[in-house]
Amino acid sequence: MRALLDAGLPVSAVISNRADAEGLKLASARGIATAVVEHRRHATREAFDAALAEEIERFQPRLVALAGFMRILTPGFVARFRERMLNIHPSLLPAFTGLDTHERALAAGVKVHGCTVHFVTAELDHGPIVAQAAVPVLPDDDAARLAARVLEQEHVIYPRAVRWFLDGRVTVRNGLVHIKGSDAQLVVAAR
Repeated sequence: MRALLDAGLPVSAVISNRADAEGLKLASARGIATAVVEHRRHATREAFDAALAEEIERFQPRLVALAGFMRILTPGFVARFRERMLNIHPSLLPAFTGLDTHERALAAGVKVHGCTVHFVTAELDHGPIVAQAAVPVLPDDDAARLAARVLEQEHVIYPRAVRWFLDGRVTVRNGLVHIKGSDAQLVVAAR
């Protein structure tokens, strides 16, 4: 989220399901509205998602950008924000969906790893891909070193993808994302 704020994107609010989320402090310090919708206060996932959607809609966003939000959203919530909700995932999707991506990449012996910005769909980590960044997996990598290099690239491509969306340059046709202009949707990092 810090990378999105540092990029000067027009963030109208930061909403979290955890009152102790670092992103709330960052946003508040920059004069950005914040809100908390605690999932534990709702009996069902659907009830939480309804409360979260209501809070989001108060700010009338053109885009919902997930950043460190570690909850699986219901199909109804996802449908409400269809093609208006982005996520960043620390792998080159469709490989290594879910958690522990860096450990799993190392265990699989892949030679490249990275991150993906994608539209959120009801299927976890499977939405249309907006942008990806790849980093080599080095012989002395452990999960922490690999994660740090991937995170550097997340900070490059997520703000870029959000800007493309806000500038009206992103279209989805037949489940594939197209970017108007000549910007590369893939970044290959040297290290």
